[in-house]
Amino acid sequence: MSDARRIIVRNPNSGDRKRSKRASEIGEKRGYEIWNSTKKGETHTLARDAAEDAALVVACGGDGTLNEVVRGVEEADALSDVELGVIPAGTGNDFADNIGIKSVPHAFRVLENENVRTLDLGWAADRPFINSCVAGVTAEASAATTPAQKRRLGVLAYVMNTLQQTQTFDGLQIDVRASENGDVLWQGEAIMLLIGNGRRFPGEQIKQANMEDGLLNVVILKRVPTIDYLTHGAANRLLQRGASHLTRLKVPQLTLTHEGDPVHFSLDGEMLKLNTLSAQSRRGAMRFHVGPTYDPSPEEWGVKPNPKGV
Repeated sequence: MSDARRIIVRNPNSGDRKRSKRASEIGEKRGYEIWNSTKKGETHTLARDAAEDAALVVACGGDGTLNEVVRGVEEADALSDVELGVIPAGTGNDFADNIGIKSVPHAFRVLENENVRTLDLGWAADRPFINSCVAGVTAEASAATTPAQKRRLGVLAYVMNTLQQTQTFDGLQIDVRASENGDVLWQGEAIMLLIGNGRRFPGEQIKQANMEDGLLNVVILKRVPTIDYLTHGAANRLLQRGASHLTRLKVPQLTLTHEGDPVHFSLDGEMLKLNTLSAQSRRGAMRFHVGPTYDPSPEEWGVKPNPKGV
């Protein structure tokens, strides 16, 4: 790849900005083109343009920046042609950690080792999600979520704040099916539904998510009145294995329908409001540079795959 065009799509305002600046310095010395966004959402259009002529497109920022870059490459119809990479320079770098990338300098070593795997991509509401799609998160909860909580829990920080603040939360009356008219997987009242692609949810007790099985990790939570959602360890208690208030599924796709007013969904932090959402795993959709500790077949959390909806 030494003669191919390599472009870093960089969000200069990610995280503490220091790691992003360091990435730019290293990238320039190593011959990468640095394309800097200047306004919110521009990383998406920059990535789309970069994908038309680059062999490698790298997202420099957090998980939100990575989502925009992947969306841009997908819109250029180039996911099967362009290699992808990530430099962890944001507040939340869950995906980079999941694929074995530990720091900004380490990311460059990973990019140049050319260990490329075909990874799954989550898809919902006609757009991709890299880490997770969460139902029931309100936009208002983001104002009460500290950077420390986001670093520790990712999007679950918003979940915890939502549940803590909304003591009278009525829950979600949801119907989860293997497809739009398929078999029922779950019905009832839930306080939250979590759909994971590259996210490891607390309580799963695994080092990384499986990014190559073509399956979504689904967690459905019923109300737990005894939990103080903002105390230390609350997320682990909420998602502990074997808990009676929790249902776990592994499915290639699903359709969720909510009775009543539209419900909030968060796709890697991007907020939507819908009554019905269909989600699927696009197996092997991305060609991604991964670190040496990445495991293509990590230990599972004990739920047998559900073939319905294949």
